[in-house]
Amino acid sequence: MPTTTTPADLYRHSLRLLLAKDIPGWVGLWADEGVMEFPFAPPGRPERLDGREAIAAYMRDYPDHIDLHDFPDVRIHESTDPGTIVVEMRGVGRLVATDGPFDMRYIAVVTVRDGRFTSYRDYWNPLAVQAPGMDFTGSGAR
Repeated sequence: MPTTTTPADLYRHSLRLLLAKDIPGWVGLWADEGVMEFPFAPPGRPERLDGREAIAAYMRDYPDHIDLHDFPDVRIHESTDPGTIVVEMRGVGRLVATDGPFDMRYIAVVTVRDGRFTSYRDYWNPLAVQAPGMDFTGSGAR
């Protein structure tokens, strides 16, 4: 059970789990009925994941494809809904298959209820997957 008390605290904790490559721990922060959406997903990539099990399946192999090193420039904005935050951030690391750099900017709209993620809309740049060394097809990664 998450011990954090605010959506911002839970989100920061989730980033630490991703850096530690603790995907089961990260998935454990989700409500059973949580929904993860990718509004800008390119063709062939999921646009929506319904439920913790689908999110777990999507993220299971993430560390095998992207070796995250840091999340610099994290900015968390509160909204008029106390359970919803808007996050601006950057993820940096390396692509495991090519040993090339990984550098992606994100905006996420995240809702937390009862200490768990219930909704996560991930606005990442689909054009980045077209850059050399950034082929995520079938990887389970963003």
